Amino acid sequence: MKGLLRIFVLAGLCGLVGALSFCQQNPVLSQKEEPRPGDTVRYLNWHDSVAYVGKAVCRSCHPDIYHQHMQTGMGQSLDRATPEKSIAQLEGHPVLHDTARDFRYHPSWQNERLTLLEYRLSPAGDTLHRRQVPIDYVIGSGQHTNSHLVDRNGYITQAPFTWYAQKGLLDWPPGFEKGQNRRFGRPIGLECMSCHNAMPTEFVKGSLHKYREIPQGIDCERCHGPGEAHVRKIQAGRITDTSRFIDPSIVNPAKLPRELQFELCQRCHLQGNSVLKPGKTFFDFKPGMQLSDVMDTYLARYTDSEDRFIMASHSDRLQQSACFQNSQMNCLTCHNPHKSVTLTPQAQFNADCQSCHASSRRPTAKCGIDAARMQAADSNCVKCHMPPSTTTDIPHVTVHDHYIRKPSKASTKAAQVAQRSFIKLEAINNPQPRPRSKALAYLQHYERSAAARSLDLDSARYFLAQVPAQNPQYLYLWALYHHLAEQPAALRRLVEKRGAATVRDSLQRQEYANRDAWTAYRIGEAYKAGGAYRTALSFFSRAVELAPFLMDFRVKQAAMQVKTRQWAAARQTYQHILQEKPWQREALSSLAFVYLREGKLAPADSLLQAAIQRYPDYLQARLNKAQLALLKQKPKAARDALREVLRIEPKHQKARQLFQQLNQQLP
Repeated sequence: MKGLLRIFVLAGLCGLVGALSFCQQNPVLSQKEEPRPGDTVRYLNWHDSVAYVGKAVCRSCHPDIYHQHMQTGMGQSLDRATPEKSIAQLEGHPVLHDTARDFRYHPSWQNERLTLLEYRLSPAGDTLHRRQVPIDYVIGSGQHTNSHLVDRNGYITQAPFTWYAQKGLLDWPPGFEKGQNRRFGRPIGLECMSCHNAMPTEFVKGSLHKYREIPQGIDCERCHGPGEAHVRKIQAGRITDTSRFIDPSIVNPAKLPRELQFELCQRCHLQGNSVLKPGKTFFDFKPGMQLSDVMDTYLARYTDSEDRFIMASHSDRLQQSACFQNSQMNCLTCHNPHKSVTLTPQAQFNADCQSCHASSRRPTAKCGIDAARMQAADSNCVKCHMPPSTTTDIPHVTVHDHYIRKPSKASTKAAQVAQRSFIKLEAINNPQPRPRSKALAYLQHYERSAAARSLDLDSARYFLAQVPAQNPQYLYLWALYHHLAEQPAALRRLVEKRGAATVRDSLQRQEYANRDAWTAYRIGEAYKAGGAYRTALSFFSRAVELAPFLMDFRVKQAAMQVKTRQWAAARQTYQHILQEKPWQREALSSLAFVYLREGKLAPADSLLQAAIQRYPDYLQARLNKAQLALLKQKPKAARDALREVLRIEPKHQKARQLFQQLNQQLP
């Protein structure tokens, strides 16, 4: 017993020493009197040294809240692809057919492992292409959708199928429809993952979409902030009387001012075009902060925006409501983050409405329909004033429109407007964004929009002209503008004013957004377009140094090594790419070309087979295969390879000429 007591005391002393050490780094914990409700609080867990501990640690002290939260849409936002997680009813649904690229997709369960079969058929029904891909994660709570992610060596991409729960329908994911199928190539970057999941603390810097570890579902710390400081405080025996004081080691959203509660929800329920503030990342926003201190979020306004909206625009829609503008309501007025919407009775939401509108404080706020109709509608305020509506970005789903208004006042503009017209980008969370922010918003909108408009570039240039040359992101912004506007000569002139070597050497910062790396890459592209391959190589190499896990940069580096006849260096670069991403298309084909030049026909053949098997329409691989066949003195095989090139691109001049020559020589 004495031994156990001694161990307990030593453990307590260790915890206390750790807490005291932590207090010395973070003076907030050392204050004599903790803040009271109404005080301005700078929470300890805002500090970037405070770690996330994970939901299992929270569960140890708060099991009831934990289990309740895990039933919510947030708690079920992402998990492993298991039969327990997936809600898709796959049997009996038609195969997805991409008619533009002629790929077919059939998801199925293979021994409790979800897989997606991609295949192509000949007109006679023979299988020309077949690829079975395991699915690793299901993203989405299942209330509206389940989409699917693939993990290949930590690189996370989206698979080309989604289950739409409300209609019980298998169809393309948003952005894959209408001939835009990305197959397995859409990267899931930090911006996407940081809202659809717990904070992904294991995102690999210097990459676009590589993770060492993926959390499974939005957890406690997304709304309460990193928990390490709180855990240490409790372990040290420092308990706050939360009936009188605010515990500064952890954020309790219920104790935040209304504005900051709204900011917290707005972080992810104001989906749009997010422009980070200088020096900020998607990791930097913590509960209790002002969102505009970290990012400006823009929404595109159209002529029909009063009635049509994107899925996650709850914040924007609610702010347009008289209920929000003329009261103290916010998201928490109606939503309990610890309780699933699907488990909340409809009567509860109506009671929330009536708590204001049927009270003595608002005696005139009565429903306009007669009692009989009211009774027939079960006094359902939500049904009339927040009707289920479709969204402009996600097909096959309906959500409640959070623009609360009288049905008789609802606009009919959408029905009257023959063609939807773009008006402007509006920063929803910041009424006075800086020119740099507005310029980057328009550049990002142009880059990401399926229907890019010159108006976006014109607007971006207008605001760029207001950004001083001393701004640290001046070169990044103009490099992006000239790259998107396809003005390589203008970008070269901008660089030459400072000197190419000086500019290259100034690009030194490694960060999650890879801004300096992207600037180096875009400048490299500009010099490549001008035929200055050695200068281009120097910039591509700098991009690789700053973002070593962004393989597209290494592909460009290797291409310039080939252009400058640095064959050994090119071989090493391509080999490195394939060690990290064995499926990388350009590296498979280009390393085969290097091997062909070196007379290594067997490894070249193996690489080309892998490239064509995975990318059956990749022209360069098939052209290299024709060259390989000629080196093997197999002209019929070369002709067959060229026939496939011409099937994919009938007007390919080089392939047509060689094919005709071989046809004349062969029987």
